[in-house]
Parts: sequence; structure tokens; C-alpha cells
Amino acid sequence: MTDYGKFNSDDVGSFFRSPVREIFKRVDLNKIYSMAGGYPSADTFPLEDIRELSSVVIDKYGAKAFQYGATQGTPELREVISKRYGVPVGRVQVTTSSQQGIDVCTRVFVNPGEVILTSQPTYLGALQSFRSYRADVHGVAGGGYEAEIQKVLSEGKKIKFIYSIPDFQNPSGETLTLGEREEMVALARKYDFLIVEDSPYREIRYEGETLPTIYSLAPERTLHLGSFSKIFAPGFRLGWIIAAPELLDPIYVCKQSLDLCPPIFDQYLAAEFMDSGRLDANLARSREIYRAKRDVMLEALEENMPEGVSWTHPEGGLFLFLTLPEGFDVVDFYDKALDAGVAYVAGNFFRTDGLGRNTMRLNFSFMTAQRIREGVALLARLIKEELTIDKG
Repeated sequence: MTDYGKFNSDDVGSFFRSPVREIFKRVDLNKIYSMAGGYPSADTFPLEDIRELSSVVIDKYGAKAFQYGATQGTPELREVISKRYGVPVGRVQVTTSSQQGIDVCTRVFVNPGEVILTSQPTYLGALQSFRSYRADVHGVAGGGYEAEIQKVLSEGKKIKFIYSIPDFQNPSGETLTLGEREEMVALARKYDFLIVEDSPYREIRYEGETLPTIYSLAPERTLHLGSFSKIFAPGFRLGWIIAAPELLDPIYVCKQSLDLCPPIFDQYLAAEFMDSGRLDANLARSREIYRAKRDVMLEALEENMPEGVSWTHPEGGLFLFLTLPEGFDVVDFYDKALDAGVAYVAGNFFRTDGLGRNTMRLNFSFMTAQRIREGVALLARLIKEELTIDKG
């Protein structure tokens, strides 16, 4: 029998499977109470606008909308992004999803063995990308970055960037304070490394005060990643990077070997959607939908979860983070929960050290309010049963 593994590159050994994607392979999300994935609500997809604007794009651009385009992105989309976020158009690079933004930043700036700092926990998809390039990833809990920086430097290692999701973080749902953002910028300048600011949820704030982006505090060393997946529709696979032209140039060259150019029709559609004011109208509706779903989940948790279980209270985004009593193993518990018809993602998958097996990420954006109530009640009942067994 042929050993196909012998054909793999050295990088393949650094790949690891997403537990979220493995869940999707096992079950039909519409047949269970799925609080596992990061799927936005289909109710936020502006289907009528998309139908109308598709005709507008074809009438306006004709066959050009289906041709190859510029690697940096279409001028039309770059210009509306530039206008919306108040940056020169030369600082805008369109990407094929913000996930590509994470991946290309890692590919361009990090050599095997060089250090990336990130929060503990952090976004699973970013960890997958970092490890695929054999980066040395250091998770930092509680914002204690300087001590970790000094430890890394004392070992003779090189830090390339901090990866941060400052607004409504995935998985925790938490937001960095202005002071925490300023401290991160000060450390980047002091120790001379970059910041990759991942902001797919920033415009989905439904309570609290909007805070400055890290990019606005340090435009000379921050790569700001944005995404249409949560504010338009994920199926378009469009994102962007805002950064200094000197940082974007090697990314531009790298993307030529990856995808040549982002999807052209999708870019024209997104540009028309943004420039017409429909994005803001849709965002207002989306925020109301997500606030209501967040509130339903918080109420259901309060009503059903046993003593000793706590959770975060996000001011925006799509997730919250549940912490169970020490000794409760959500990984071992997972099959029991899934067999009963409810799915979550174990919190240890979002960490660099494998700890946090008593935590889980819950998504509230995907299901209806009624199914959120039912799903949380079912999960709480299963947790109570497991805690009773453990005490027994």
C-alpha cells in the first residue's frame, strides 16, 4: 500500500484540524441546537439588495465584472473602504476573506521559529494559520504582555507581531479597554514589532462606547483586518487590510501567487452596497437582531445554569464564553452533549497551552430565539446531570 505521507512537505505536520469544521462534518446544523460555529444569522443577509445590486453591477460593468482584476482589489471597492474608514486608498488591500488576511500576514512576516504573541484564549483560525507556518505562538492571559516579551527576548527569540481581536473577541466576547490598546501600542514601539488587529466584529456593537482602533493609535506598525462576512454575507469571501504601503507591498506580491485577485463580481457588489448607504441600513437591523439574541441567551443562562457556572457579557459580536467548575471536562462531555442534540466548542481549542478544558464558546447569532432558549436549557440540564455524577 502506498505511503502517501512521504509526499508531504514539512509544513503539513504543523497543520491541525478545526474542531468546528469537524462538527459540521458530523451533523446537520439545522437538526441540532448548534452554538458551535460562528455563522451569522441568515436574517441579516440583505437578499433583496443583493438581487437588485447584482443587476446594477452587470448593467454597469458588463463582462468586466467577470474578468480578472487587480491584485490589490478593484479601485471602486478600495475607494469606498478608504472613504468609510478615513484612510488613503494606497493603504487598502482587498483580500479573499479576512482569514486570508491573517494567513498572508503570517506568511509574509514570520519565519519558522519566530514568535507571535496573542491573547489567551484567541481565535482558533488564527492559531491554525500561525502553526501552519511553524511560528512559535505564545498565548498571554490577563494582558501581561511585557513580562512575556522580556522572557521571549531573554531566550534570544524574535517577536514579529501581536495578534489581537480588540472588539468582542472570538471566543471570549470581551473588548480591550482604551488603556489596554494604548499599552499594546507602547510595547510594539518599545520592542519594535508589529500588531495585527483583527476586527471582523467591530461594527456589530449594540451597547457601550465605541473605542479607537489600534490602527488609529499606531498606523505606522498596525495591520488592520476587516471583513464583509459579518456585515454583509460570508459567502462573498471578502475582506481587507489597512496598513502602511510599505507593509502592504510584500502582501500584494505574495497574493499574486495565492489567488491573483479577489472575486471581481463580489467586489463590485460590495462597493455598490457600501456606497449606496445600504450597508449602514443593514447594520442597524443586524445590531438589533444580534442584541435581541444575545439577551435571550443571557436570560436563558441565568435561568438554567447551575451554581458555579459563569459567562461573559459581550457588548457586541456573536459569542460569549462559559466557565464551568474546575474539574469539569467539556472535551470528555462533548459526545454526550452532541448525542443529546446540542453543540458547542471546547475552550481549550482556543488556547496555546491546551488548558481551559472547563470552558466553552457559545454562539448566539445562528439560531432563532426560541431555539436558543431550548438549546441552553438542554445544555444546562446535561451539565447539571454531569455535575451530579461527578459529586456522586
